[in-house]
Amino acid sequence: MSLLTHSRLYLQRLGYDSPPAPTLHTLRELQLRHVCTFAFENLSSLMRLPVPIDLASVEQKVLLEGRGGYCYELNQMFLVLLQELGFDARGITGRVVMGGPPDARTARTHRLSLVTLDGVRYITDVGFGGMVPSSPLRLDTEAVQATAHEPYRLTFDGQGSYTLWAHVAEEWRGLYVFDLQVQAAIDYEIGNWYVSTHPDSVFVGQLKVARLVAGKRHTLNNAHYAIHYLDRASEKRALASAEEVLQVLTETFGLRVPVTPALRTVLDGLVMAN
Repeated sequence: MSLLTHSRLYLQRLGYDSPPAPTLHTLRELQLRHVCTFAFENLSSLMRLPVPIDLASVEQKVLLEGRGGYCYELNQMFLVLLQELGFDARGITGRVVMGGPPDARTARTHRLSLVTLDGVRYITDVGFGGMVPSSPLRLDTEAVQATAHEPYRLTFDGQGSYTLWAHVAEEWRGLYVFDLQVQAAIDYEIGNWYVSTHPDSVFVGQLKVARLVAGKRHTLNNAHYAIHYLDRASEKRALASAEEVLQVLTETFGLRVPVTPALRTVLDGLVMAN
């Protein structure tokens, strides 16, 4: 199998010396390895900088510059890798309802992927921040599904919409609602434009970072850092300086941060707002 140079680099970052076969085992391994390797982060929209989502820009940023990204970047890169490996996969979109009522009619601001293997449909998602699933989820069942981290489940309203739920702190929490509508490139551009520029977007002027490891999740919300465990209470602390934020970004989340005076000023503001 001949892969593009960036796809070979992507696989190397995920621990593969050669392209794996397009199987369910591979899909599970790829998703878990991705969310434990590449951080979800929005440093660009924090700084109110453009977030280009053409594939070349995404690969340059994530694979070559040592950054992470959010759903329009990470799930696009992951989808292209799946397709190059021979998976039957395409992009879909959803409405984030996390933190609110699961029937809220929010904007389409989340990108994920639909994969079909041996006639069975799965969703795969590597770009949903601190609650990203660490395993693909079978679409056509409402049974509870184990992942490498928390349990998840999907519900279907009978009219074309699915809701993804995660079991957190002894309760089921709705994360996002999606359907299987075919998406065009402009659909992602519009969603990304809103997420990266609209004053009501939670990604504009705020810092959201997440990365998974075995048995826990690291999250950074502005200057609030937390480690969420599967088997005990979370550890939380407020970071006290821009230097401490930068240290967590580089050492915990594995990011090569382009440190500028402007970034330090913004991080100082996040710390002072604690």
